[in-house]
Amino acid sequence: MILTTTDTVQGMKILEYKGIVSAEAVIGINVVRDLFAKVRDFVGGRAKSYEKELEKYKEELIEEIKVQAKQKGANGIIGLNFSYEMYQSMLMIAVWGTAVVIEE
Repeated sequence: MILTTTDTVQGMKILEYKGIVSAEAVIGINVVRDLFAKVRDFVGGRAKSYEKELEKYKEELIEEIKVQAKQKGANGIIGLNFSYEMYQSMLMIAVWGTAVVIEE
């Protein structure tokens, strides 16, 4: 399956638009990890534990929309977007795009 954040796929023709595909996840933040992340923020550097969690959930959500696209008869997703929102101790990740049939 072809995935792209652009509205076109260079050198390929979009034959059919199948509709929007989307997936969301709301994640509770681990208190211990949150404490260490705050320490890391204070002294500087990247919060690797958060980065790993974000990557894991992003990949899971991409797999979900790929399944949705296949169910619609699509072989690609264009206009792929990601959104990350934090609310108190919850993190919401959303992924969406347009399922399409692309010339093979």
